Amino acid sequence: MLDLLSIVCLRRHFSRSTESAYRYWVRQFVLFHGKRHPKDMGPGEVEAFLNYLAAVRHVSASTQSQALNAIVFLYGEVLNHPLGRQGNLQRVQRRLRVPVVLTTDEVRSTLAQMQGTARLMAELIYGAGRRIHECVSLRVKDIDLASRTLSIRNSKGSKDRTTVLPVRLVSPLQQHLLRIATLHRDDTAKGAGLASMPDALVRKYPTASASLAWQYAFPSASLRPWGSSGRQARWHTSDSTIQRAFKQAIRRAGITKHASIHCLRHSFATHLLAAGTDIRTIQLLLGHRSLQTTMIYTHVHQLTRSVISPFDSL
Repeated sequence: MLDLLSIVCLRRHFSRSTESAYRYWVRQFVLFHGKRHPKDMGPGEVEAFLNYLAAVRHVSASTQSQALNAIVFLYGEVLNHPLGRQGNLQRVQRRLRVPVVLTTDEVRSTLAQMQGTARLMAELIYGAGRRIHECVSLRVKDIDLASRTLSIRNSKGSKDRTTVLPVRLVSPLQQHLLRIATLHRDDTAKGAGLASMPDALVRKYPTASASLAWQYAFPSASLRPWGSSGRQARWHTSDSTIQRAFKQAIRRAGITKHASIHCLRHSFATHLLAAGTDIRTIQLLLGHRSLQTTMIYTHVHQLTRSVISPFDSL
């Protein structure tokens, strides 16, 4: 059943992370009910599981919603037996959480504690508002130094978008790409020089994986076998590489905020808003489907802008 779930997810062009999450929650649902097959269960069992998540495991609203989406998808798209409405479902109240935002001085001091490729990646995340995985999976062909733009392919929600490339990063990125070209040339000389690609694209463009254009801009330090041929390919670096480097930089900069690398994306949006950029443009740059998602940064901006407390006039 889980294999069939994966097939349907792939047919719907869901991301690997979504497929993995759906498999996890369906498995948890089945285990919760003593390994009964979902065909033998219905809305009552679904409500019991989701209420358990809320009342016993105290999951967040988004986590409960993800579990619900996975089970609804299972019944509606895999088992062809759509669920009815869950009238007795205890929904976790969704809280408005203000994202952690660094000031420009904090961003500057944090980046100063980083070096090499890790710093360039952090600068791209802040300078272009990219998500972490959008940064590590960037390919050479999606960098346009002349027009100073970055293309983002198959991002969250299977969407493409274009964002800005900071002028100050054009030269460092150009030097970095020269090193990537040298690495690719050395790999090719060793009989490797491939970049992983989706199977459909490999069949459509059989020689593309060996070209420089399709190489990852931030490749892994090691080669791994790819596909049935067993040829050596170089994947992109892992998310944890930049996350670990950023955590160390935050600590060395003496910043006490609970900040992760994703805070640079939040800071990108908030600082643009403070500079007068309209909210619709910020939505397009961030790739938000709904303007309501982007509107959270107006709240952050109101909290962080210069406000004189009445205490100061006493």
